[in-house]
Amino acid sequence: MKAWLRGFYYSFPVQLLFLHFRKYQILLVFWFILFATVSGYFMKGFGADSLYLAPEYLGNVNAVSTALVGLSIGMFIMSWNISTFVLFSKHFRFLAATTNPFLKYCINNTVIPLIFLAFYFFHAYEHTRYKELVSPVEILFLAGGFACGLILILAISFIYFFRADRSILRRLFPKMTNPDDYITHLLPVKETYHTDSLIHVEWYFDSPVRLRPTRDVRHYTPEFIGSLFKRHHFAAILCVFVAFIFLIGIGFFLESPVFQIPAAASITIFFSILIGVAGAFSYFLQSWSIPYLIGLLLLVNFFYKIDWIDPRNKGYGLNYQNVTERPTYTREGLLKICTPEKVDADRRNMISILNKWKAKQDTDLPYLVMLNTSGGGHRSATFTMSILQQLDSLTNGKIMKNIFLINGASGGMIGATYFRELFLQKQKGKNIRLQDRKYVDDIASDVLNPLFSSFVARDLLAPAQKFTSNGFTYVKDRGYAFEERLNLNTHGLLDKEISDYAQDEKNANIPLMFFNSVVTRDSRKMLISTQPVSFMMQGWQDTTRIPEMDPDVIDFGAFFSKQDPYGLRVLSALRMNATFPIVLPNVWLPSEPVVDVMDAGLRDNYGQETNLRFLEAFDDWIQENTAGVLIIQVRDRSPGGWENPYLSDDITDHATKPFLLLQHNWFKMMEYFQNDMLSYYGEHPGRKVNKILFQYAAANEENKAALNFHLGKREKLDIISSVRSQANQVNVKKLLELLKQNNK
Repeated sequence: MKAWLRGFYYSFPVQLLFLHFRKYQILLVFWFILFATVSGYFMKGFGADSLYLAPEYLGNVNAVSTALVGLSIGMFIMSWNISTFVLFSKHFRFLAATTNPFLKYCINNTVIPLIFLAFYFFHAYEHTRYKELVSPVEILFLAGGFACGLILILAISFIYFFRADRSILRRLFPKMTNPDDYITHLLPVKETYHTDSLIHVEWYFDSPVRLRPTRDVRHYTPEFIGSLFKRHHFAAILCVFVAFIFLIGIGFFLESPVFQIPAAASITIFFSILIGVAGAFSYFLQSWSIPYLIGLLLLVNFFYKIDWIDPRNKGYGLNYQNVTERPTYTREGLLKICTPEKVDADRRNMISILNKWKAKQDTDLPYLVMLNTSGGGHRSATFTMSILQQLDSLTNGKIMKNIFLINGASGGMIGATYFRELFLQKQKGKNIRLQDRKYVDDIASDVLNPLFSSFVARDLLAPAQKFTSNGFTYVKDRGYAFEERLNLNTHGLLDKEISDYAQDEKNANIPLMFFNSVVTRDSRKMLISTQPVSFMMQGWQDTTRIPEMDPDVIDFGAFFSKQDPYGLRVLSALRMNATFPIVLPNVWLPSEPVVDVMDAGLRDNYGQETNLRFLEAFDDWIQENTAGVLIIQVRDRSPGGWENPYLSDDITDHATKPFLLLQHNWFKMMEYFQNDMLSYYGEHPGRKVNKILFQYAAANEENKAALNFHLGKREKLDIISSVRSQANQVNVKKLLELLKQNNK
């Protein structure tokens, strides 16, 4: 037993496992991310686990999609083997005396990959069976697809290395036929320095089922062993380079859905390249790798500052070429577009629209109905679409006629915008049944996979590709990929410019819509509307009693009047409104100095703050012409702040809480503040405010839809069924009672 334990401990697989934890631990970080993602401990709330466990390709989870992920995992395994072989070869010189040393290394380096594959298959079965509602037979096909992809890439890799071994042996054959060139005791005596190995190996797997003792290779010269390994290093690095070229090639053909591989495959292939690059840096630069990397970053930053490279994303349709008339983003620049005269003119224009809306109601004193929809990615978009379909059905198609203003953030605005467009098309005579389930399927369709494919293949690797919109040229990146897939999912109905809605909104044929985003420079709100809205730039103030307050909202149309603001794509306005951090790029705008904007949810995730500013601006008209205000709020989380409490379950939470507390409770603090604002507004004796709340609440925590642009089958069913929850149905009855005032 003692001999067996010694043999096990000093076996090559066990010693290699120890070596990975002793040297270049940074390479294990990639494995840690994969394990954590698959198990649901890493970014589960954003749905990262479903990208791996139920990958989509061409809109379906099938054997082809899992084969692509299997292929990417195989590439990752081979890249890891290649990099660690290059870095560690000096610690297992005995492999120089074997045929196919890299193959032998891979066989003995399978401990971590095999554990991961077993771990992956277990979680994939659980996920597809109970969350994607896939039958056991279909799961076998999915597993078979994954295995085929994995085996295919491993087979191609090993065939390549078999051929490389033959080539290396042919080149070394002249030296091997002359022992005087590589046997130490046949050479003239000279001082030789041998690098100490970090591991001691007595046994290794010569094949998957055969153990062999290691050979003593001290009689070989270091030069001979070094030349043998270096030739293998070159062949290995060439393999990583092929993966790099593969991703660049995909970047040129991403317009075709065929090349929009699953997000999990894109991410894993990117990890493969990162491991290869990290290994190459460490091997060739040794201790100079960190200084070299810092120097490279400084050089790239220098090129960015002199405008040789520009990775910034733009709003498509906006004029960035007019550099001589860019607006100045200063206090004076903002005050210039909200003068008292400008505000009065814009108020009169809006009152004319309010009067037209009122004329279309069925009573002289209707409720001014305003729809707020919260951010929340696809779960909010799908829930908003489902709620509007139900309300349209229960009001006999009158809900959109009753609503005057729609605003909010992120996914909710995407769902509401699509529903509004369908309503408009129906008014124009198109054969559209607004309650059709296919429209929910449209808005719930995947956007994340092409987005990640573009991020890896275009944003990071491929040369810039360009396209035109509104006569201007832009670079294709993941922002473009997002818009194009959303455009495809909605059948081209949202492929419009902001100006295309101007007349219908002005005539109150459709609800007015505000697209918000947040300026990262100072957290001011950028408000996009077809109508001039300078009255939204400042709240009510009496400068004789309180200090003057600067504008905290920017009228997009007025501020960028020289940049063709109404030529902005509606899809770009939606993206600016829904710029999910990191996943989507911030949009930079052509001002002096340049500013960039991101998700509206950073400041007004529920749309209520914008609502109250509007209501305050038209308080007199509302009191004279309506029965009061009716706010319909559609949100993707429960109110009250009880959801997802910030717990301190371990010692690390106590250390990180001071840094993460604000981020974790951001939306809750926003809700508390906005509820206070609503209370202050509603307590005025002349104001009558009703608020009806519809919320997505998962049937159980396991089924809760993730916060991203991808939904699984069970997640989508859970969202749709949430519309019929008891709380939501009670609020439906309340809403219908109130709307009777408008629809007599």
